[in-house]
Amino acid sequence: MVTKTEYKPRLLQEYQKTVIPAMMKKFGYKNPMQVPRLSKISLNIGVGRAKDEPASLKGAQDDIRTIAGQQPVVTRAKKAISNFKIRQGDPVGTSVTLRRYRMYEFLDRLITTALPRVRDFSGLSDKSFDGRGSYSLGIREQIIFPEINYDKVDKIRGMNITLTTTAKTDAEAYELLSLFGFPFKKRPVKAEAAGETS
Repeated sequence: MVTKTEYKPRLLQEYQKTVIPAMMKKFGYKNPMQVPRLSKISLNIGVGRAKDEPASLKGAQDDIRTIAGQQPVVTRAKKAISNFKIRQGDPVGTSVTLRRYRMYEFLDRLITTALPRVRDFSGLSDKSFDGRGSYSLGIREQIIFPEINYDKVDKIRGMNITLTTTAKTDAEAYELLSLFGFPFKKRPVKAEAAGETS
């Protein structure tokens, strides 16, 4: 049980104090437990030649460990792809899944520190929702995270970040992430959005 003196990530406090009331008002939820929440954040770096270049795979693991603050796992091919000379079970990258406090702490750093450091950043697309409460974005350079020491980077790597929520619709997931401060590109208000209810 969390006591008043126990540490809570800033965005978790924001969710409890601001996001829940705002979501209840907009979507007409009767109970705070109905309000969608963030359930996990997954980070994934693909390494095309992981089998032939173990140093590259290790570099990707080191990067994702430094960024996430958690030990990553090696992702393996689920099926063979002859064009890329990949057999089933071959290493193809590395990933990590964040939950609870680490998830909120990472999201805070992503929004307030990393994304503003993206060159010519003009906001995130609102087209990357999957219709089931998840949102994915691609990062082209891991060096936007201040934890990464640029002088020690062996190569520039991109990564995929997937935020999984309990939202049942894209509109709910969009509103949830917007209230967290996600920098979406401004979009015109759609007619159907004005009439949304729970």
